[in-house]
Amino acid sequence: MDISTVLAFAAAFFVFAASPGPDNLTIVSRTISHGPASGIAYGIGTVAGILVFLSLAAFGLSFVAAEMGTAMTVLRYAGAAYLVWMGLRLFLAAPVVPAPEPAAGRRGLPAVFLTGLALNLGNPKMPLFYLALLPNVVGASLTPGHVAVLAGVVLAVEAVVVGGHVMLASRARVLLRTPRAVRRLNRAAGGAMIGAGVAVAASR
Repeated sequence: MDISTVLAFAAAFFVFAASPGPDNLTIVSRTISHGPASGIAYGIGTVAGILVFLSLAAFGLSFVAAEMGTAMTVLRYAGAAYLVWMGLRLFLAAPVVPAPEPAAGRRGLPAVFLTGLALNLGNPKMPLFYLALLPNVVGASLTPGHVAVLAGVVLAVEAVVVGGHVMLASRARVLLRTPRAVRRLNRAAGGAMIGAGVAVAASR
């Protein structure tokens, strides 16, 4: 696999990862409402799900993922319900001006990570994306070394995408100096998270 193939995969995956969607919207909402650690935890969960599908697709097992219809549906609806629940809590929360350091503890981060993972494992578009991308960009024959290179590309691209969303949301967070501003942002972010959950549940 030459450098031009790696760059082609990186470009295609960057467009896929950076395009607006429920994952990026949720990363921004979690960062604004609970701090950068929460946004990063969700982002890591999405990356873990992406790497699972990359491994399945690379070794010719995408058909297995495509056939796991019931499990995929359960994961998708569970993750969507959790997003809606978090959005409702945020929408109805009393406005609290954030402290200089995020007030949220670390105990809730595993649940945020698992939500990102579940939503990606339950995303029916993921195996289709790799089925379409890998044969056309990198060919049908992949060695474990090739898969390792592609996984590195995924990690590098997602570090830029997730890190960029978290950084921008963190900068917006420090502008919240009054309860009125916090209330407006809570409602906007909560509504966005509810919308993301509905979008995930409605996806086919």
